[in-house]
Amino acid sequence: MSYPFVREKEKTLNRYNYFVTYIMTIQLRILQESLPYPLESNLKELRLPSMLRNYEKILSQNQGPDEYLLELTMLELEERTTRKQINRIREAKFPIVKTFDNFDFSAIDPEASRQIKGLMSGDYINAGLNVIFIGGSGTGKTHVATSLAYEACKAGKKVRFITICSLANKLIEAGEGSGLERVMEKFARYELLIIDEVGYTPLSKQGAELLFQLFSGRHEKASMIFTTNLPFQEWTQVFGEANLTVALLDRVTHKAPVIKMIGESYRFKESLKKHKTIAKG
Repeated sequence: MSYPFVREKEKTLNRYNYFVTYIMTIQLRILQESLPYPLESNLKELRLPSMLRNYEKILSQNQGPDEYLLELTMLELEERTTRKQINRIREAKFPIVKTFDNFDFSAIDPEASRQIKGLMSGDYINAGLNVIFIGGSGTGKTHVATSLAYEACKAGKKVRFITICSLANKLIEAGEGSGLERVMEKFARYELLIIDEVGYTPLSKQGAELLFQLFSGRHEKASMIFTTNLPFQEWTQVFGEANLTVALLDRVTHKAPVIKMIGESYRFKESLKKHKTIAKG
């Protein structure tokens, strides 16, 4: 049952909201016409693109002043967060962006699946822990490493993806000039560094020593994810000198989850399916 005084109160409130919105609209128009710099120019100068696009549209929704400003600022913050995520992903320099949405967890060992899902929260980054994926070619190491890094980008972390050979070459080139310290500092600042393809190509003595210097500087300060096709006892094939390799492994593996990616090559299985489909056709 609706009482007359309740209906009258609702009418009064609606008239008040309409009046406030009407006055705000007039004030906005007067402000735009009277200011030496139009409102649009101010919003552009303040770099508020979402507010610039939406302030008139939201004004037409007959909201009160507080609700109007709240919605405008929320839209701006949401867009700013999205832009930051896009920039983080671009700056990470992924060769291909891969996510967990298209990763088949049923194709890997259940223990590895459990470990990977435990890393999705990103707590290992906050703790400064490394993660190491060991397995043959095509078993999903790079896919999982990229997916974890992608999640870190979404969480606002500064991330960089690079193969170990490319990183060694960058350090060597910087060392030949006067930019080694600058490059070292650049790679030290990343909150998460993905080192891909450890084991496919041996490194030069200079490259191995520079990497040891970089990895030692990041130890217990910032996280790294390594993907490798070699067991640890064979890492001398990559870094050469045994003492340096042992010292490097001591730092890299300290408290690090080591995840074994066991199974057939995903790419090989896909190729077999493709050939079978062609044969049937």
